[in-house]
Amino acid sequence: MQPVNANDIEMLAGGKRRRRGFSSWRLWSDAFPYLLVPVLIYNLMALFAGASAADGSPGLARVIDAVALSVPMLSSVRLNITWGELMLIFSVVFLFVEVIKSTNTASLSIVNHILSMLLFVVCLMEFLMFANFATGTFLIITAMVLVDALAGMVVTIISARRDFGVEGIGA
Repeated sequence: MQPVNANDIEMLAGGKRRRRGFSSWRLWSDAFPYLLVPVLIYNLMALFAGASAADGSPGLARVIDAVALSVPMLSSVRLNITWGELMLIFSVVFLFVEVIKSTNTASLSIVNHILSMLLFVVCLMEFLMFANFATGTFLIITAMVLVDALAGMVVTIISARRDFGVEGIGA
């Protein structure tokens, strides 16, 4: 006869078995839209960038168009990477993480999709209403947020159809 452990007693009492590795960190990370990080960084940059220039360009354009690093290439030219381009590379990494997260079909992923869509609405409003957000860099970040929200919803719907065995057109 095997000894009785705490999980068995909890299940007999009507409780749920605890999942291994479940923590509040995982709960938080599953629902958190990671593209919020580059959007917040851009918001902080816009906050301290100042007013629009005399030529009508956003104040932040001077900052994001400045060269962040210059890399010598084998072709004997220099690759100049701006702060805006670094921001986009940073955002693409977070978009990749979000697309990988979207394969999760747990009910908590729905919260992530809702928060991602709300983030897109906020980004769109900032882009349309505030001068420092009217840049190509922020437009591309906003498009990434939209792709994240849509991709997450589409992947969840397709996964749910497969899990429930729903047959549709082309199935």
